[in-house]
Amino acid sequence: MVWTVENLGVTRGGMPVLTGVGFSLAPGQALILRGPNGVGKTTLLRTLAGLQPALGGSSSIDPGDVAYAGHSDGVKATLTVSENLRFWADVYGTSLTEDVMVAMRLVALADRPGGSLSAGQKRRLGLARLLLTGRKVWMLDEPTVSLDAASVGLFAAMIAEHLAKGGAALLATHIDLGIKADLLDLTPYKARAA
Repeated sequence: MVWTVENLGVTRGGMPVLTGVGFSLAPGQALILRGPNGVGKTTLLRTLAGLQPALGGSSSIDPGDVAYAGHSDGVKATLTVSENLRFWADVYGTSLTEDVMVAMRLVALADRPGGSLSAGQKRRLGLARLLLTGRKVWMLDEPTVSLDAASVGLFAAMIAEHLAKGGAALLATHIDLGIKADLLDLTPYKARAA
């Protein structure tokens, strides 16, 4: 299945931010959204993930197929790392396996409370939950914030494996992840002031 977005418009605070956005996303494909700060990358991702209504246009991306990872890591401070992941596995009706912990180097942190983790460790934990979703399309907003170079490499490998299994990824990032991806500059879609 190829997902398509046609003539999509999105708003932030009731004001048009992007208009006429169009692209397609196929299984095994990553698409990186680019543009200056404030152009509307986050707003577009939130709209496509079903978290806010579109101004117009259409998208064949079913929000039920989407796993969205925004700026918040979604880490429960009082739960341990493994308890956090078990919580997300229960939410998605999947099971926590050790390979999820290994993928983002969390095995040694399994019994640590989420609130005691560094910012980078929390980000790795938040990203690891993507592996528990069973969702086809990952929408990721600045996913590498707080990650060191080694962790960015782990994350890139996780994305590559998701794509190899027929998943797709739509990412807003300014970091070169070293994965094969198409680029979409959102600057031409910026809404004009009325």
